[in-house]
Amino acid sequence: MQAPLPERVTGVQLMQGIGVRPAVGFWTDAWRTIVKRHPAVIAMCWIGIVAFFAVFSPLIANGHPIWLKSVGGAGRSYSPLWENLSSVDLVLLVWGLVTVPFVVLGPTIGRGRRVWMMIGALVVAIAVLAISGVFQGRLNSAAQDQGRAAASAAVRGLEPAANASKPFARRDGAGYIVGFGVAAVVFAGMMLVPLGKVRRRVIVVGLAACIGALAVGQRWDRPLEIYNYVQREVSGEIEATYTLVPWSPLQRDSALDRRPPLTKYGPATGVAVDSAPYERRYILGTDAFGQDVLSQLLQSCRLAISIGLVSTGVALVIGVLLGALMGYFGGWVDLLLYRVVEIFMAVPVLFLLIVAVAVLPEELRNTYVIMGIIGMFTWTGMARFTRAEFMKLRNQDFVQAAQATGLPLRSILFRHMLPNGIAPVLVDTSFAIAAAISVEATLSFLGLGPVDSASWGRLLSAAISSEGEFKWWLAVFPGLAIFLTVLSYNLIGEAMRDAIDPKLKKARV
Repeated sequence: MQAPLPERVTGVQLMQGIGVRPAVGFWTDAWRTIVKRHPAVIAMCWIGIVAFFAVFSPLIANGHPIWLKSVGGAGRSYSPLWENLSSVDLVLLVWGLVTVPFVVLGPTIGRGRRVWMMIGALVVAIAVLAISGVFQGRLNSAAQDQGRAAASAAVRGLEPAANASKPFARRDGAGYIVGFGVAAVVFAGMMLVPLGKVRRRVIVVGLAACIGALAVGQRWDRPLEIYNYVQREVSGEIEATYTLVPWSPLQRDSALDRRPPLTKYGPATGVAVDSAPYERRYILGTDAFGQDVLSQLLQSCRLAISIGLVSTGVALVIGVLLGALMGYFGGWVDLLLYRVVEIFMAVPVLFLLIVAVAVLPEELRNTYVIMGIIGMFTWTGMARFTRAEFMKLRNQDFVQAAQATGLPLRSILFRHMLPNGIAPVLVDTSFAIAAAISVEATLSFLGLGPVDSASWGRLLSAAISSEGEFKWWLAVFPGLAIFLTVLSYNLIGEAMRDAIDPKLKKARV
């Protein structure tokens, strides 16, 4: 067994071959430096826990039974939990179940490349869901307008128009048509991007787009969520098996307003009692609407992860692209684009989000729009870092050699220069993710966050009632989740900065 290498050696020992380490790549050395820092390792473990709950929270905290069996010969057995999963739930569950075995036991390509393939597949599937959601909102609005017009005509005693037909959003197969149409557009757009081998890109993007389209079609018309299972079970109509936390984030009971942790719930009366058949507990209490705090905390992990990664990903693409152009060309290109950077730097993101939420229609007040707004107005720091790195690299020998051989501009910028100048941008990315989570929490605290998702900030805003009474569990638990998540990203960013900056590395000799 080979003896471990010493952390520090003298020059004489190095000449004798003592402590000589095998040569490794830049990123491998940076990763080894990061994992030696215990705060960074603890931070990555916390982010991993948040990511796990973001993917699997519908299977852990859900008011719909995993399996329901009707008592009597005429009844049927089915899974209400499965039928009430959303399209996003389906995509994330499939992605979560496929990612780990593919990354660990996948083909012979590098593990890092496999990770990027799965991240790209998730981005494609979520893009299909987001664009399809916008179309669905528009189609539903049109269907509602057509329904109101028909009802008004019926009140006036008029016959329906001769050319009146069933709204497209209510037709059979409408979800599959919209989903696969959007998937085809996303697939065509991704094929135009020169990333990697074409065959591999076709397989990954095609499968991800199809999964997104199938999820849209399957959950185009979701059933109305009714949580009467416990009452039916008490009356002897059904037999049900529940998840670990038998509450959904939006499951309400107005009789249980702001109840403390470990409150017991009796299904026979619908109020908190000491003992009852089929007794349940609100482990972390309830909020102002009688909703379970624990299920909302777990579901909010999805918003925290997605709002940080997606918005920062949008900012990263815009910032790196513009920064690369400014740093490589310089001159009037740099002068013009840097004025654009200064304009966007002057825009207050939080106030812009408040105005946007106030003026946007309800179908656009969703998570995806808020992610896009944050991403499109927080890229300036990444652009400046990339510009500075490219200005240092454009006169290097390897860049001039690439220019002399006649390589295209995209190859020079993104294949040769970007890998050598991306390190400071990645450090800024971790801090940007933490900032995006803070902005979303602030927006939700003010009551202007996404209307379709549970949020830590919204829970935090309910800590003080309208009468001025303070409820500690509504402040401690979501506040602690926000604090730990933001702190974890900052610790990871500091560890990355120390690992990739040669001036901050400790000398071994």
